[in-house]
Amino acid sequence: MSWIPKVEEKRHFCHKCRNELVFEVKLQRADTCPHCGVDLHCCKNCQHWDPSAHNQCREHIAEYIPDRERANYCTFFTFKDGVPEDASARINTARSKLDALFKKK
Repeated sequence: MSWIPKVEEKRHFCHKCRNELVFEVKLQRADTCPHCGVDLHCCKNCQHWDPSAHNQCREHIAEYIPDRERANYCTFFTFKDGVPEDASARINTARSKLDALFKKK
């Protein structure tokens, strides 16, 4: 019996419509989401995108990209893997804490 490496199955989702994407071939810079039409090779679909990081990118030597939702030529682009988090619960919790902090007496 020979050793067979485990192949990880990656799941990719559009940052805008959150629909799952299936790639028959490698993602190209000009590819768009088949569900909503937004650019896929963009910062918001990259694993390095972090709104709280400098330049909104965890890759510290990446070039500044002014529009995070448009296709770009970043060489560090790596499509995010996994189901996108639902931020609505976090937003609602933060909003309720702010309301409690600033409530009128």
